[in-house]
Amino acid sequence: MPHNINRQRRQLLLGAAALSAGVLPATTSFAAAAEPLKVGLIVPMSGPFASTGRQIDAAVKLYMQQNGASVAGRQIEIILKDDGGVSPDVTKRLAQELVTRDKVQVLAGFGLTPLAFAAAPVATQSKVPMIVMAAATSVIPQRSPYIVRTGFTLAQVTAPMAQWAARNKIKSVVTLVSDYGPGLDAEKVFAKDFGEGGGKVADSLRAPLRNPDYAPFLARVKDLKPDALFVFVPSGEGAAVLKQFTERGLAAAGIRLICTGDVLDDDLMASIGPAAAGVVSSHHYSAAHPSAENKAYVEAFGKANKGMRPNFHSVGAYDGMHLLYQALKQTNGDSNGDKLLAAMKGMAWTSVRGPVSIDAATRDIVQTVYIRKAEAGGGSFYNVEFDQVDKVRDPGV
Repeated sequence: MPHNINRQRRQLLLGAAALSAGVLPATTSFAAAAEPLKVGLIVPMSGPFASTGRQIDAAVKLYMQQNGASVAGRQIEIILKDDGGVSPDVTKRLAQELVTRDKVQVLAGFGLTPLAFAAAPVATQSKVPMIVMAAATSVIPQRSPYIVRTGFTLAQVTAPMAQWAARNKIKSVVTLVSDYGPGLDAEKVFAKDFGEGGGKVADSLRAPLRNPDYAPFLARVKDLKPDALFVFVPSGEGAAVLKQFTERGLAAAGIRLICTGDVLDDDLMASIGPAAAGVVSSHHYSAAHPSAENKAYVEAFGKANKGMRPNFHSVGAYDGMHLLYQALKQTNGDSNGDKLLAAMKGMAWTSVRGPVSIDAATRDIVQTVYIRKAEAGGGSFYNVEFDQVDKVRDPGV
């Protein structure tokens, strides 16, 4: 009898030793790997910038539909939150709730700069990667070491426009921007690059971000009679600017309108209509981009969303999901924030917009910026690319 007791005791001790040595917990690690990786997607699904949220949400769903809802043994679970697009306090509260209550391992989305700023400390404190898919002020990645951007920066797409204008017989320009981070970046970079090319900025005008009335600014532009008006307003506001530009006779007075692609958002081209004709813009994406990858993307996006045309924010989201999936593959499904971030730095791939990469030092996107002209085609207007600048980095305003 004592012999049997000793044998049982030996077996128990051997089992305990095996557990402490990590021999048997394979079932435990598989269980951990089987836990879903939760992504907190914070975007404006209501309010004045709802088109941005709608595009991002649609692109995330399309990417998962095409690439599966699991990667490296981890099920991907998206928790969508509507922040309304206007209150940083709301965005910060949602980010905190997602991290503490919902236990998300990645934050993503962020429609406007003040909202990304608000969430940045949450990413830092929780060591959760934050993929900025839309907000475009240059300094955003500097607000947290856990931020990676897959959209663009306003300075990045503005510089090529200023350089193009200076080369194409535009001597004097008035700038009109929305009065917040990206607009101030655009104003500063345009003045610098246009001035270096021999051009003169006759005046710099700033419209309020909330409830803007562009009429008094356009009246000022008409009085100054520059060769061109350079405009940046956030996605969703372009139709109002172009409508008033035409109605108030600036085009008839011989003033050209040049802009960043936010103004000629693909999602809004149908509502802008003929007012867009001939407008030259610079941007990192157009639904008319001629690559095979983009043609397939536009077709799939339209089929999945009742004919909706994808815009640049959709591509920021689509590539954000690609970045996450590839990083998870590199970490073999490990969702530790520092490991995911390390995998994301320096990553390069062929996007539907063209070749892109994540700068390992700045965690910002490097990409091609295209010069486009709005032209009629296929029963609507499209931004048709005719020139490009490769491997553009944020100029660091």
